[in-house]
Amino acid sequence: MTLELPIWFEAVSLSAMIALLIADLLVVGRRPHVPSTRESAIWVAFYIALALAFGGVVWGVGGATPAAEFYTGWLMEYSLSVDNLFIFVIIMARFAVPRLQQQRVLMVGIIMALVFRAAFILAGAAIIERFTAIFYLFGLFLVYTAVKLVVDEVNEVEEDFRENALIRGLRRVLPLDHHYDGSKVRTVVDGKKVFTPMLVVFVAIGSTDLLFAFDSIPAIFGVTKDPFLVFSTNLFALMGLRQLYFLLGSLMDRLVYLPYALAAVLGFIGVKLVLEALHTNNLPFVNGGEGYDWAPEVPIWLSLTVILVSLTVGTVASLLSTRNGSRTEKSEVSAGK
Repeated sequence: MTLELPIWFEAVSLSAMIALLIADLLVVGRRPHVPSTRESAIWVAFYIALALAFGGVVWGVGGATPAAEFYTGWLMEYSLSVDNLFIFVIIMARFAVPRLQQQRVLMVGIIMALVFRAAFILAGAAIIERFTAIFYLFGLFLVYTAVKLVVDEVNEVEEDFRENALIRGLRRVLPLDHHYDGSKVRTVVDGKKVFTPMLVVFVAIGSTDLLFAFDSIPAIFGVTKDPFLVFSTNLFALMGLRQLYFLLGSLMDRLVYLPYALAAVLGFIGVKLVLEALHTNNLPFVNGGEGYDWAPEVPIWLSLTVILVSLTVGTVASLLSTRNGSRTEKSEVSAGK
């Protein structure tokens, strides 16, 4: 069971993390550029080291249990964030975003992801406090998501971005130009004020962030129910995501078995949630409102082990199977459509 972390620690930690994220984003706003591989690698390594160090601080303040929950949750959210990057690549290619402006797009995407996840975390924590049976729904949803990932891969369903109703509606009601004007959302063409494609890109990134929140938030609640740990794992997963985008680049196209690894993780967490719901059951129409003693409580160390093994096997297998070539780049496929 998670130990209580001091309120002062949570307040100071969240303030420091948010300040660091804002400072990083402000750098992009003032100095837009395409980061080199070396620069991206240094920043990604810095944020990973920062997360590992923060977990150690949590261990010192609250003990081994919350630290283990943080490490497990952060690793899972980070892996799901890598999956997000596949869609970001497709969106960038689909709307032909100039490379110099891609950092700004990612910056806005990270801010929107943080806002959406914060709202989902608050809502999820409130629902769990009043209705613990929600774990049945969370668990089944994650199992469904895992099965869908595997089925799509087996059937070789191309991961693509399709314009949703909101984007189609924007195209109908707003005066949209087909050319970018730097990072501007609105510009003047022939004396008329029009919106640039950047607006559509922001909407596409935002709607994608919203959809991914439906996967990541139920998954993290399967690791820890502490709202502070839930939010901090998501915050650390988003830190360095912009640099990771430029670091991985075409390497993402080689991670052909990543969907299977993520499916294994989501499926395991989904089953874990269902077992926990059965163990603590209070639904009157299920077993007379009593919990099932045979339903085991999955320890956090097992969750961490499954996540580590799944991601390691998926990554190594992907790199070995594509060492002499790679899939046709998804971004190129989308750009050619």
